[in-house]
Amino acid sequence: MHPAKSARRPAHGTVGAGFAKKLFARPAERRLKATLDEGLERIEVVLKNEVQFADDIADVTTTYLLNAGGKRLRPMLVLLAAQLGPNPVSEQLDRAAAAVEITHLASLYHDDVMDEAELRRGVTAAHLRWSNSTAILAGDLLFARASRVFSELGADAIRLQAEVFERLVLGQLNETIGPREGEDRIEHYLRVLADKTGSLIAAATEFGVMLSDAPVEYRAAVREFGESVGIAFQIADDVIDLSPDHEATGKLAGTDLRAGVETLPVLLLQQRAEAGDTDAADLLDRIRTRVADTSAGLHDPRLAIPGPQNDVDPAEVDAIIAELRAHEVTSETLKTAHEYVDRAVAALDVLPEGVVKTALQEFARRLVERNA
Repeated sequence: MHPAKSARRPAHGTVGAGFAKKLFARPAERRLKATLDEGLERIEVVLKNEVQFADDIADVTTTYLLNAGGKRLRPMLVLLAAQLGPNPVSEQLDRAAAAVEITHLASLYHDDVMDEAELRRGVTAAHLRWSNSTAILAGDLLFARASRVFSELGADAIRLQAEVFERLVLGQLNETIGPREGEDRIEHYLRVLADKTGSLIAAATEFGVMLSDAPVEYRAAVREFGESVGIAFQIADDVIDLSPDHEATGKLAGTDLRAGVETLPVLLLQQRAEAGDTDAADLLDRIRTRVADTSAGLHDPRLAIPGPQNDVDPAEVDAIIAELRAHEVTSETLKTAHEYVDRAVAALDVLPEGVVKTALQEFARRLVERNA
């Protein structure tokens, strides 16, 4: 099975600070930023307390990716959405935000096993650091701990968490099996993104509204917002993957393509090829025969697999990736990401005007405009 795109992208930064700094640059937003910064500090304490078990081996494995960093975007969304309610700060909200992040962490352990990933957040993937079984069990422990936290927050929270867990699994299952015969590959791809990424981001915003006692009609709005943002985030990653700026992205251009993963630019290229575009067909063939399966050991020489997976000149691979980067399908991919951002922003129409609504809108836009 080809690696899932979400499983191979190391996160950059810690505790959402760098992203928040860009998001809340205007004077009117600084008070909100201070509130979120304080909340993220509290949540980090909750995370470190909750990702602990009465077993030394369990503690080492379950804290491995937590200690590796991460943007903490999902907890930040819980806190940001909570500002829409009359009770925007509470222990319940902090624990929900932590449990959302723990759920995300758990999914990373499982994804990396399924996808045979080499790196996660700049460190060797847990299944390579220990074993597949150890990584799976570490993920299971984290899912269990998240469920225990949500059980303290009421039936509505438990129900929402269960729905998200189901969608995470369905997304991975559909990605593993692939599109059915006759199914549109792009529609299938977008549905996988919605389940694997959009569902948890949507839940983060919904928990914020739910546990701050915000008006119930806001829940559907922020749910649509979060899911669309999640899809846009992953589509934007398809473009970032082609970037030659290693310093910004932390990885080699075309990491996905080299691993044999067909992201949206490639699927759009296939669509054109099937419609009779011979240039698109030629580029698609070269991607599949000259670029795919050339990724062994690229991330970390310590993980190199003896023998080439594809006996191709690296300069040729780089040139093909650059050709795809300059092709119209990459611009079309970015346009699609912006369309999902527009959908996310439109979903917020029901919210009152103000700094929170503006911050959510900017959050969506900056996720797509980022370069890493």
